Amino acid sequence: MKLCRTLQNAVKFRSAFDFGEREVAHWFPGHMAKGLKQMKSNLKNVDCIIEIHDARIPFSGRNPLFQESLDVRPHLLVLNKVDLADTSNKQSILKRLERDGVRNVVFTDCLRQQDDNVKKIVPQVVELIENRPRFHRGEERNYCLMVIGVPNVGKSSFINALRRTNLKKGKASRVGAEPGITKAVLTKIQVCERPVMHLLDTPGVLPPRIESVETGIKLALCGTILDHLVGEDVIADYLLFTLNRLERFSYVEKYDLGEPCDSVEQVLKRIAIKLGKTQRVKAITGIGNITITVPNYTAAAYDFIRAFRKGELGKVMLD
Repeated sequence: MKLCRTLQNAVKFRSAFDFGEREVAHWFPGHMAKGLKQMKSNLKNVDCIIEIHDARIPFSGRNPLFQESLDVRPHLLVLNKVDLADTSNKQSILKRLERDGVRNVVFTDCLRQQDDNVKKIVPQVVELIENRPRFHRGEERNYCLMVIGVPNVGKSSFINALRRTNLKKGKASRVGAEPGITKAVLTKIQVCERPVMHLLDTPGVLPPRIESVETGIKLALCGTILDHLVGEDVIADYLLFTLNRLERFSYVEKYDLGEPCDSVEQVLKRIAIKLGKTQRVKAITGIGNITITVPNYTAAAYDFIRAFRKGELGKVMLD
């Protein structure tokens, strides 16, 4: 695929995304409010907070409501799904996080059977705790951690990876591809024997208000908020804009487009035709009603978005 030649043929891409008057719908279910309240009330029993977030959006969408909790306990930020993220500028990511007060960061791929970074978690947590005063009990070496984060960033996968690594045991926490899977509040799960270490698994909690429309679209693109709160067409358009801006053109070959394109309508039409995603609709004409076959743009958008989430369009950094 001769993309360099194609780009030299004056393919013009948008320099900015038009957010228009869009808003991100409000989504803060009852289990989130309940979870946040119980998380705060249980802080006295917690030695360390582990915050899980998506490595593709290391700065966007981290819940500011967690901040007061993070200030009073040792804090480890785990940027998960690193297998899907372009981390070629990892040092600049770490420097910016440090400017924001986050000094302890680990990148993980918790779905991988063996991840060396997961092996580092327990020793790093022990070191963080031992370097801070114990808040609630004596010197016995057993630790209670709280896992927090917005929905669908891999908290359950992280817990299962810790158990697999340290206890050689299977799943203790349900894993799902959509936000909102974990709704039980503060389930206690053992993840290590030496030292004895338990985690409090918590439901994903979004801020009641997303800070900006662009942040909302990034969260939706990563599957952190439900697609319909933004709209599959908008998410797909932002994905196309981002891939072109980053010069990630694997979508061209995947969907047999021939060359990069800046029109989401054309891209989705091509995807629908290639995948056979069409629908029959009635059309009113001068000679009466007829049934015609048209591309199913929503189904095509969903396939495009899902391909990104599965890493089929290459590694991408959205922030």
